[in-house]
This record gives sequence, C-alpha cells and structure tokens, in this order.
Amino acid sequence: MFTIGDFARHGRVSVRMLRHYDALGLLRPAHVDPVNGYRFYEAAQLARLNRVLALKDLGFTLQQVQEILDETVEPEQLRGMLRLRQAELEAAMAAAAAQLVRVETRLRSIESEGHMSPDEVVVKRTPPVRVAELGATADSFAPEAIGPVVGPLFDELCRRLDHAAVAPAGPPLAYYEAAPGSGEAVRVHAAIPVTAAPGGPHGLTVVDLPAIENAATIVHRGSMDAVLPTAQTLARWIDANGYRSTGYARELYLACDDDPAHWVTELQEPITRR
Repeated sequence: MFTIGDFARHGRVSVRMLRHYDALGLLRPAHVDPVNGYRFYEAAQLARLNRVLALKDLGFTLQQVQEILDETVEPEQLRGMLRLRQAELEAAMAAAAAQLVRVETRLRSIESEGHMSPDEVVVKRTPPVRVAELGATADSFAPEAIGPVVGPLFDELCRRLDHAAVAPAGPPLAYYEAAPGSGEAVRVHAAIPVTAAPGGPHGLTVVDLPAIENAATIVHRGSMDAVLPTAQTLARWIDANGYRSTGYARELYLACDDDPAHWVTELQEPITRR
C-alpha cells in the first residue's frame, strides 16, 4: 500500500485533492488506520483516479463523475453526455480558433500602418453584371458576423444553380447594404454571374447589378477571415487621396479553391471626390 503522500506523487495530484475526493466519496482510501487516521491507497486505485481526472477534464462536475463511475448512469445516458460534451468542446475550439484569427488580423493591421503602397490601389469603373443571388442578414459587418452567413449562402446558391442547370458566367461576388431599420445589421448578398433571364423557369433570383463608375480597388490574397489589413489599407488610401466612400465594398472572388490561403479577392469600394 501507499501512504497518501506517495499515492499523490504517483498519481500526479495533490494530497489536498485526494482528501477532497475522499470526503465526496469519489475515491476512498483502501485502508484508514483506526488509531491515527492515516490514509493508505492501493496501486489498483490509480485506475479510478485516472478516470476521475479524465472525466473532470472533459468538463463533467464531480457529482456527474461519481454517478458515471458508480454506474448509476445508464450507458445510453452516458453516451449522450459524452456526445454533448464533445460538441461543446468542438464549438469552443472553433470559437477559440476564430478568435485567434481575429487577433492575428488586428495585429497585421497594426503592423501594416504606415506601410501602404500607392501602387496597391487602382481606381476604375466596374461593368454592370447580371447575377443569380441569395441574400440574408448578418448582425454586423464584422468578419465573425459575415463569415457564417455568406458561406452557407454560396453553398445553397451553387446547389440551386446545379439543380436549375444554369452555368456560372464569371467569378462569384458578394455585395452588402445596410439592413433597413436594423441598426448595425447588414444585408449580405451572395451572387454568381449568369446569362439567364430574370424571372425565367429556373426559379432563381436574377438581378442586374449596376456598374460602379468610380471604384477604388485592391487585391486581397488569402482567407477573407484575414481581410481586415487589406480593407484598412484601402480605407487609408481613399482618405489620403481626397475621396470618400459611398457604400460597402463589393468582393469579387477571382480565385477561391478549397484552400482559403490561396484565395484571391478584389475589393471594389465605390467612391466620390470629397
């Protein structure tokens, strides 16, 4: 047998934790000296200790851990608990990864301040284009609000184009407008150029986007989750060159394969002289 100190050392836990588990009935000592109250543990009890710690790390409460180990939870209930915890952990990991991308993007924006090249921005006219589109509303124009909306819109739009046997006639684009009466909410439009006529039997929403007579344009390379430094470079150029923005920038996806790191996107922001 091991003293409580030796058992704690082999289990890589504190003596205080073992005493707490004993008080809760989670992990009783194999033997308690009736004279001095010293606790003694067997090596086989390391297995239960490992299970307690593993379930605790999964986020279960100590009461839930005890129920699981004492088999008062039915196997199907346990599977459900584990599936739910798995989903929670996956969601937390995804949220943390997205937050890390946002932090890195802000850092790149800070690092790029004062280093913009005037050659990066081109003012030009963008031609009118006929598109099939789907729209939805995002809570704001922040990347973390736009991404979860625009991605599913393009997935659904591509599915509908396939179903209607309508072939794309150019690279996809997204455009935005303020959602009326909704504070910071933004109306998101996922659009793909087509040659189909509006109101045809295909069942698609087909509209003609007007030309942008004066668009300040810049090319962004990489995931749109990291577009902020490019967008702010464009904003600084607009301000420094005597223009003002007259609306949200369109996003023309010139290259968008399965790896977002390889994407090439042109931002097209409508401008006018101040």
